Amino acid sequence: MVIKKIGIIANVEKEKSAECTIQLRDWALTKGITVLFEEGIAGKIGETNGMDRRELASLVDLLVVLGGDGTILRTVRFVSEYDIPLVGINLGEFGYLTEVNLNEMFSALELIVKGEYQTEKRMMLDITICLGTETVRHQSILNDVVITRGNLSRILNLETTVNERYLTTFRADGIIISTPTGSTAYNISAGGPIVFPEQDAFIINPICPFTLTIRPIIVPDSVEIKVITWTKGQGAILTLDGQVSYTMKSGDSMIIRKSPYVTNLVSSPHRDYMEILRTKLGWGGSPSGTNR
Repeated sequence: MVIKKIGIIANVEKEKSAECTIQLRDWALTKGITVLFEEGIAGKIGETNGMDRRELASLVDLLVVLGGDGTILRTVRFVSEYDIPLVGINLGEFGYLTEVNLNEMFSALELIVKGEYQTEKRMMLDITICLGTETVRHQSILNDVVITRGNLSRILNLETTVNERYLTTFRADGIIISTPTGSTAYNISAGGPIVFPEQDAFIINPICPFTLTIRPIIVPDSVEIKVITWTKGQGAILTLDGQVSYTMKSGDSMIIRKSPYVTNLVSSPHRDYMEILRTKLGWGGSPSGTNR
């Protein structure tokens, strides 16, 4: 699809966000492309057509997100229902989700606005949180849901079922349930596996389990996972994509399902997922063992 209207979302706390947004706006206008702005960056550069993320996503053909992976995660919680393609421009080094480097922005967008691009459909999670008598259903998230010990809490007992069948009670400092996209976030730091983002699966990864035979588990995306938190301490903390948090008490629970929505990430025209992994993880090396 040829892009005729783009929306710009930027992390206004990034030093280069205003300058890069102005450059992108001016470039797009020379191409005859209409540009709309999320309200935060609009205010920073003196534009008057700023709007919230949901309205912006409903009006454009492409969202350009300037920032880092956290900016992408924050954006997709609000716009996933619109099935809009997103391209991430990293204002530092490229990330797992913001694949396009700043110095590649215009060369990549030259191809993208002509419709010469591919998108990856990244599965998302839907979370239902039961806090006592209150039930909270959160918007879809892209990376992971994490339960960890609160301040001064003892080890957690995390009673876990899959499709209402008992799996085990993890005695651990916490638990991470992630998508394949989230496998390279907290999950990998906690010893979990890297799963290619095209796969549809959940990763259940206990954090510092008391029993060393407990290992991460990969389950199909078709299942429903329920975790009940039991603790004698001062509760636990539940976080969604590392950005939204809830305090859980003993007996509180969460239910995780596959979201009906996906995140449509525009792939970088300049690199593939394997190169991103090699660079971010410092694997190095080259084909046939030669040095480049």
